[in-house]
Amino acid sequence: MKQKSLEVFINGPSGRLEAKYFKNQKRGSPIAIVLQPHPQYGGTMNNRVVQEMYNVFIKNGFSVLRLNFRGVGKSEGTFDNGQGELSDAAAALDWIERENQDYGQCWVSGFSFGSLICMQLIMRRPEVTRFISIAPQPNVYDFTFLAPCPTSGQIIFGENDELVSKESLNDLKNRLLNQKGIKVDFSEIKNANHFFKNKEIDLAKNINNYVQKNTELI
Repeated sequence: MKQKSLEVFINGPSGRLEAKYFKNQKRGSPIAIVLQPHPQYGGTMNNRVVQEMYNVFIKNGFSVLRLNFRGVGKSEGTFDNGQGELSDAAAALDWIERENQDYGQCWVSGFSFGSLICMQLIMRRPEVTRFISIAPQPNVYDFTFLAPCPTSGQIIFGENDELVSKESLNDLKNRLLNQKGIKVDFSEIKNANHFFKNKEIDLAKNINNYVQKNTELI
């Protein structure tokens, strides 16, 4: 019988957080969390891009969690301009680690605003082995905190992203490609906008290729 995702509630810093969780029964399975886009612009854990990422992790043998930040859906609390949301993400990572104490790899991923929280989280959590950052906005948010970026990962962006300047992406790319000891793959999805409208299949294939190449299953 195919196992389904469970609705779970995590104790967060400002109350309980609503999440969906898929548990892989194989010992030593890798774990991942997926972070939603901006709550004040309609972002939730049910966003199409978030769901595509979540499903790719399931297909590749992960235990995976996606959550609603504070104030979204059934999650308690109110929007906190990124500070509180980073604490929410850390609580989610704590939770999935406790649920999978024998995990192999640890991945963190996020879309748009969630990609900012993803990148901030990897600076604080040395156990993270890979990241996937989809449609970051370096022209809106300051990414200079990646000094240096502590782990290898993938950054995916749309060729026609209407919210992000090419210059800011190139600056981010140059900064990360000049760092020794890590490898960040920059992947462009052709003809895709910021939200990857009608390009979800291309996006999922791209994520899947990266996850397959970089997952070490025990």
